[in-house]
Amino acid sequence: MFLETVRSEGLAHLSYIFGDNGKAAVVDPRRDCDIYLDIASRHDACITHIFETHRNEDYLIGSKELADKTCAQIYHSKHLDFHYGNAVSEGNTFELEDIHLKIIETPGHTYESISISLTDKKFGKEPVAVFTGDALFIGDVGRTDFYPDRAEEVAGLLYDSIFQKLLPLGDQVILHPAHGAGSVCGSGMASREFSTLGYERMCNPALRKTRDEFITYKVNEHHYKPPYFSTMHTLNLEGPPLLKNLPKPLPLSVDDFEKAMKEGMVVLDVRSPEAFAGASIPGSIAIPLEMVSSFAGWFLPYDKPIGLVVDQYEQVEAAVRYLIRVGYDTISGYLEKGLRKWEVSGRKYETLPTIYAGEVKRRIQAKEDFTLLDVRSKEEFEKGHLPNAINIYVGELPHNLDKLPKDNRPMTVFCSTGRRSTIAASLLKKSGFERIEDWLGSMSACSAIGCPTGE
Repeated sequence: MFLETVRSEGLAHLSYIFGDNGKAAVVDPRRDCDIYLDIASRHDACITHIFETHRNEDYLIGSKELADKTCAQIYHSKHLDFHYGNAVSEGNTFELEDIHLKIIETPGHTYESISISLTDKKFGKEPVAVFTGDALFIGDVGRTDFYPDRAEEVAGLLYDSIFQKLLPLGDQVILHPAHGAGSVCGSGMASREFSTLGYERMCNPALRKTRDEFITYKVNEHHYKPPYFSTMHTLNLEGPPLLKNLPKPLPLSVDDFEKAMKEGMVVLDVRSPEAFAGASIPGSIAIPLEMVSSFAGWFLPYDKPIGLVVDQYEQVEAAVRYLIRVGYDTISGYLEKGLRKWEVSGRKYETLPTIYAGEVKRRIQAKEDFTLLDVRSKEEFEKGHLPNAINIYVGELPHNLDKLPKDNRPMTVFCSTGRRSTIAASLLKKSGFERIEDWLGSMSACSAIGCPTGE
């Protein structure tokens, strides 16, 4: 018997493949599904079952893609009209040799959410593990804000799912959620990926509340809703289009790249903040490579092709994987030989002024007249912020530009480390703001040297 966790960077998505004696199952697969085939092959197993715990909102599910490559059967909850796969309900069971699986309906995060318990029949009748989807995380529980007109109802459903169905499985049961720390589907998750139901019962802050306290807590939570969630909802219900193979963007000459830009191609620069600051194509959007899955859906349109700017070819394949996971399949190509080729062609490029923590500290203490734009989340901002800083979350920046001053003062953009601030700075430059500074290091650097904080 084997069980392996597959981690998807950027999305903090966790999926699982397990099996016994030649048969295997996958829970919540991602769209670039070759990794499951590789793992199954290493264990001389054939993937026969694919389970989706719910209609996910933050990434495109990979069950159709994986089924196309394996002929496995897909299983979803009966409480949502998926246009593919087989409906399951409370108590349905599946056997993979000595593995016994049981479906548990655990609504709350969504109405159709299910969990799946796993029992090793060789050693007993009690479950040894449970796959909880977005119902129960390590250190947190799933968000319940997708039904704002029924907020108290769904929060109560989640509490009941956890306390009446999951925790009674036993303290010994190993917890396997669909997301880890950094996911937009919860907050406050532990960075570790191992826990038991017993440990969560004792230590998970959300589970140390009464039912009424839990409902109040969930109703008053604040979560951001990226605009691409609605696209994920629709495609995951209907079934994402089959890729068959990953797109392989071609290298584009400077002339071809510029021509594609004039025809509507969006330029996505996935290089480091430092590289983007040094030289960038005017109008390009900067999203550091490791953040593409998390933030592309906030800013990139689905009806336009994407052109990549990279430092090296390895970044192309990674960017493609991150993009297709959130539904961006039309990737025109990448700039051949990167910014160097653009520069020597004599074409215009832009630079982004940067600033370090010591200079920001000096300006604050000297009470100089400049704008501080904090693009961290509301939760991060409330834990501690700089005096007179304007807080607009980076994902919501394009729709809140009217809240920013249009005068000639410098605008210093920052976050926690300088990654999100680079995204924000590129968006501001694209929108016509001129005196933009990217604070590399941001609040982490500020903490290191002792910047003043304010109300």
